Order: sequence, then structure tokens, then C-alpha cells
Amino acid sequence: MYTQALDLPPSPEDKSVVRLAHTAPDQADLQAAFDRRIDADGRIEPQDWMPEAYRKTLVRQISQHAHSEIVGMLPEGNWISRAPSLKRKTILIAKVQDEAGHGLYLYSAAETLGTSRDEMLAALHSGKAKYSSIFNYPTLNWADVGVIGWLVDGAAIMNQIPLCRCSYGPYARAMVRVCKEESFHQRQGYEALLSMMKGTAEQHALVQDAVNRWWWKCLAMFGPPDDQSPNSAQGMRWGIKRISNDELRQKFVDATVPQAELLGVTLPDPDLKWNESRQHYDYGAIDWDEFWATVNGNGPCNKERLATRVKAWNDGQWLRDAALAHARKESQRTRQEAA
Repeated sequence: MYTQALDLPPSPEDKSVVRLAHTAPDQADLQAAFDRRIDADGRIEPQDWMPEAYRKTLVRQISQHAHSEIVGMLPEGNWISRAPSLKRKTILIAKVQDEAGHGLYLYSAAETLGTSRDEMLAALHSGKAKYSSIFNYPTLNWADVGVIGWLVDGAAIMNQIPLCRCSYGPYARAMVRVCKEESFHQRQGYEALLSMMKGTAEQHALVQDAVNRWWWKCLAMFGPPDDQSPNSAQGMRWGIKRISNDELRQKFVDATVPQAELLGVTLPDPDLKWNESRQHYDYGAIDWDEFWATVNGNGPCNKERLATRVKAWNDGQWLRDAALAHARKESQRTRQEAA
């Protein structure tokens, strides 16, 4: 979902600023080589030299993306036991498992930058690291699960497809599989809503209510307007981010309006209309106060989501200890056999 890390100001202790005037000549040469590769739209690999600011930006973004995947399991996982049919239960289980896998790919990509998974998770559990604000809202009924697939995952795909061309190789390669699976998630969500819209008036009302509650939050997922996004310009200069927040948001609106018409729901925006001169849809103002309040920990489910993740981590300590003990025994046995 999730390049929200580029929209947050660096933490006060983050001193990662590249100042070529104060670097040694050999480092200036390395910087020049790095810049040439970026300008040529090349890939940076883990063994390559990179500016510390580039490394820290990637760690912040990729780890936040990974956190978003595993926290994103919670709103939908809550509905596995209450899915309306065995088919829906099976699909939802598979989707939640996919999200866990996405987190695994992304944590692995971030580890290639020299930051351990334990460090990243400690930052999440302490509240220092962020995850996508969209997951701090409750799923009130089954229609919410479908709308998350259609709108939330749809917004995520719009944001993530350009990341397949990210300048950092491990992140770009991880995103290829993530995007394929997210595309399935979007179709699954939309198909579930189509089934509900063929049902009763009560089911229609549930879908419309869920769309009303999630629409504006999905528009905010792309981050604040370009002129208010502190790190986007540098992220685009480095080839980490390829398309600006406002451009991605517009692409999402343009793609979603026809889908809503086919589905038979109304998007909750009285200002939404086609602009012939722009060849795009105009849309209304987003409540950025709500967005920032949620990012800063004051959303409806912030405390609940974080507490659930911390509990899962603590409850799983015995398993991690057992796995490490087994690995040590296997290593010791291998050494003894080799001797």
C-alpha cells in the first residue's frame, strides 16, 4: 500500500543527509557513480555503494510496507470464522496467508539493507515505526471485507505497480509477485460485492454503507497533496517512487468510477463529475485532519491493532526460541559429522 513513509518527516534522530562538500574524494566518486546509475534508470543492488540517506529511506519505506501487510491481516482475519460460506472462508484464509507472505518478502528485502527483522519489529511494537493508516478502521460487517478487496487493495495496486520499477533491486523484484497476488485480491473483493448486490435490499444497503465509510479513507491512502509531501521529491529523484501522490490518486478515481457504476453503488462525493477539458474526474476535498490524526496514533483502532501485534509477538516467543535451538543443534551436528 504503501509509500506513506515518504510522506512522513524523518525522525529527529535521523541525520542521514548527503553533503558532498564534506566527503572524501573517493566517496564523491562513489556518489557520482551512484547518481549516474540512477540517471540511467539502473538498479541498485545490496552489494553496491549507496548514500546513507538512500539506504535509510528504503529501510523506512520497505519496513513500513511490511508492517502494513502484517497489520493488514487483522481487519480481515477477524472475519474468517464468520464468513458466510465455506467458499468465502477458504478464499479469505488464502488472502490473509498471502498478506503474511508479502510481509515476509518485504522484511527480507529490507534486511538486505543491513537492518535486522528484530529491529524493524521492535520499532513497530514501540510505535516508532508506522504502517498504513487505512488499517486503523474497523470492519463492521461482511461487506467491509469485499470493499477492502475492491477499494483498499485497488488503491494498493495503483500505488505498488510503479514499485516494480523501483531503483532498489530486491524491493522491485519482491513487488512483482506482491502485485500479482494483490490483483487477485481486488478481483475477489469485487466479485464478493457483485454477489451481494444480486441479493436483498438489506445486502445492497450494507455494500453502500461500506463504500461510504471506506471511499475517502482510500483516497487518503495515496498520501497528502504533492506540495505537502516532504520526501516525495527526493524519493522520485532516486527512482524509489515513480509517480506522485496526486497522479496516483487521480488514476485511482478514474479507474474506480466505472467499476462503481457497474456494481450499482454511489461513490459518496457530490463533487465527483467528469471534466471534459481535463479528461479526468473531478472530486471533492479530502479530510486531511482525520488522516494525520490516524497516522499519529489517534484513529479508531490504532491501539487495538498495535496491542494485537505485540501480543502475537510475545505469544510466539516460545516458537522462535525452539526454532533457534533446533538450528543450533543442526549446526552442531553438521560440524561434528564434518570433523
